[in-house]
Amino acid sequence: MKRRTLLLAALLLPAVAHAHPGHADAGLASGFMHPFSGLDHVVAMLAVGVWAARNAGMTRWLVPAAFLAGMVAGGVLGLGGFLPSFLESAVTASAFAAALLVLLAVRLPLGLQASVAAAFAIWHGIAHGAELPAAAAPLDFAVGFIAATGVLLALGLALGRMLQRGERDRWLGAGLTALAASLFWA
Repeated sequence: MKRRTLLLAALLLPAVAHAHPGHADAGLASGFMHPFSGLDHVVAMLAVGVWAARNAGMTRWLVPAAFLAGMVAGGVLGLGGFLPSFLESAVTASAFAAALLVLLAVRLPLGLQASVAAAFAIWHGIAHGAELPAAAAPLDFAVGFIAATGVLLALGLALGRMLQRGERDRWLGAGLTALAASLFWA
């Protein structure tokens, strides 16, 4: 149990609260490391994975897949120059909302659940697509970022499955919600 607690703490306490300061080296490795560099990403992706773990069988993978699709769509929008002034607030709000869904054990029809996850992901994707420097390798960064996002979503699924006994996944939801709420003041 101590190893799991240490792993969770290491994942939930990155040095930077928001992962959108820019991407000086936007290659494959930078793209892969980026989602781990900010609480906004870690909280959102873990929460979506934990939330999806409540689904049965193979359907539990539909929600993370929708999140990944939303991330790609948002990245395309961001690369195209779409950058709303409220973007950081939307990213933070999506992380907070995803954590609340876990905390409150919200059950939605699978299609709606996937749509909500994709909507959350679009904001994260826009932020990254818009911030890539012109000289960077956006495809390499995107491949790395999507791969790391998949890892965090899968970790959330694994945590959700592991903690579903009793109400322990709701305790994780409480912790993720508190972390996400703290991002509004970071």
